[in-house]
Amino acid sequence: MKISSNKAFWALLDKLVVENRLVVDRPRGTHHPKFPDCVYPLDYGFLEGTKSTDNAGIDVWRGRSPGLGVVAVIVTVDHLKKDVEIKLLLDCSQEDIHTVQRFHNASLEMQGILLERIQQN
Repeated sequence: MKISSNKAFWALLDKLVVENRLVVDRPRGTHHPKFPDCVYPLDYGFLEGTKSTDNAGIDVWRGRSPGLGVVAVIVTVDHLKKDVEIKLLLDCSQEDIHTVQRFHNASLEMQGILLERIQQN
């Protein structure tokens, strides 16, 4: 799914990223602390000083294309944890975006829907 014209929405996300330090607590290639078969395909962390629905910092996937900024958000439903969250995709190429989508949709217990930012020319 694509979303394009809500400039204020994307501007506020950009502002959160600029104003709050990204903490990468699960670097690319590391295993999930509770599920060792789960390997993080990209850097994963949170924005320090922010709060999401789980009362922890806003989750962020950081891709391998510095300078792109916030390119998308993914809304996830985790049936095992009984929660719904939003995760920012920062500096993600199209390949990175597809990687995040596959990661969040690899299990029937977790699913995600992507909202991609369309760059205005």
